[in-house]
Amino acid sequence: MNERPKHLRNLSDAQYAAVTHDPNVPLQILAGPGSGKTRTLTYRIAHLIDIHGVPPSRIVAVTFTNKAASELRVRLDALIGQASSSSLILGTFHSICGRLLRKYGSAIQIPTNFSICDADESKKIINRILKDIVATSGSHASGNQKSELKDSIALELISKAKAKGLNPEELEAKVRRDIQANVTVPKGETNPHVMLQLVPVYSQYIDECKRHNALDFDDLLAYGVKLLKARPDCVDCQHVFVDEFQDTNTVQFELMAKLAGKNGNVSIVGDPDQSIYGWRSAEIENLRRMITIFPLTKQIFLEDNYRSTGAILAASIAIISEDSNRPPKTLRTSHPFGYVPTLGGCADEREEAACIADEIKRLKTLSGGMLKWSDFAVLLRFNALSRNLEQALQKEGIPSRVLAGQKFFDRVEVKDLLAYLQLIDNPEFDPAVLRIINVPKRNIGNKSIEELQKRARHKKEPMMRIVERIVDGRIPDISPPLQSKVKGFVHSLRKLRKFSQQVRNGDI
Repeated sequence: MNERPKHLRNLSDAQYAAVTHDPNVPLQILAGPGSGKTRTLTYRIAHLIDIHGVPPSRIVAVTFTNKAASELRVRLDALIGQASSSSLILGTFHSICGRLLRKYGSAIQIPTNFSICDADESKKIINRILKDIVATSGSHASGNQKSELKDSIALELISKAKAKGLNPEELEAKVRRDIQANVTVPKGETNPHVMLQLVPVYSQYIDECKRHNALDFDDLLAYGVKLLKARPDCVDCQHVFVDEFQDTNTVQFELMAKLAGKNGNVSIVGDPDQSIYGWRSAEIENLRRMITIFPLTKQIFLEDNYRSTGAILAASIAIISEDSNRPPKTLRTSHPFGYVPTLGGCADEREEAACIADEIKRLKTLSGGMLKWSDFAVLLRFNALSRNLEQALQKEGIPSRVLAGQKFFDRVEVKDLLAYLQLIDNPEFDPAVLRIINVPKRNIGNKSIEELQKRARHKKEPMMRIVERIVDGRIPDISPPLQSKVKGFVHSLRKLRKFSQQVRNGDI
């Protein structure tokens, strides 16, 4: 038996088999929690570069979050050096598509200075569309059917349609077929009559985004696929890696297939037992679809858990084994069996909170001072559940704190700054105008903003263009007057745009 290379000796047999697997044969690494999947993925990338001579710039590595991408980058820095790791095309599906569209978007008629709508901006656009529909028809229902279609629901349904690769026309055709065939709606799915009412909202939403030169997060993926179909040469890819593959949706699967091309040099890491994004249209079927498209796909199971005790694994396996459709796999651990988890049932949320507080107090007392209050943690599904628990802990005299920090990019001042940057780069992005036209305060009232929006819609021009033409005296002011209030705003933006152009041209 050949001795392993020194840098691979600390891998388990399964990890070693995955790392050294033939790069020309598609690979599924089915890895349970705590089985060292990130380590295996990192070593396989390094192995392809060091042993098989694959150039780092021809490797695409897709992670599901930016945090995971950063962690993978740090590990690769240590293995192959920063110069090589920085050459990899590494990031989430959204970030990689965003980069490609910024560079090659013009090939599919996407201006490369597009803005990206976040969920709040998309919801505001949809809210205005729904209000316009109500104003013109007295209802945003269709036919005899009344609907409680809200902006958040409409946004979710549009996102699901895009994740399945359906445009408004295709969605309408599918819904009408379902209605005609009297298809039974599966539990958790939306009534087809409501979906029919969504179609005009979906269509207008697309038109509005185009008018603002904006893409939402789902558009990044859809147009990414379109770009790869039109310009497959925009990425010179020799091997594709995808992490958390069980959480990919239909469009993301198509992206992977397009990136891989005909050679099918793909390595994915996934675990069907950990699929958590079904509500985001994730398709667990993608594991089987990959084998259909790439029939030579080899499966390697990582079944050694290095994280949990035997009791935790036994409980987890007992629960997940109830799924008869999952691949036959298990998990082993070298850790002691440990404490058996306790499952308790309570009459309501108040009793549940009281039981948790009592148990924390009991365990601290029994420990004889070994345990501190800070040694206990309570996990909640969402923050709104904390009220009863906080009251119960307070009643028992147990000090506590809720860890719920605000995300950096959700801070008001950060969103305001980003809106200024968006408007410098893309003056057609109305959501940014609405956000910052009165930041800092310029005494512009809601009436003025409404009149500005009406003028922009009537002339079919971006709001910022209307504002600038008013300041320049090329068109009449609105009522209440706006010119004197936004003069400084317009001059500042023009100065910043000029500066931005000078930076791009290398003049600064």
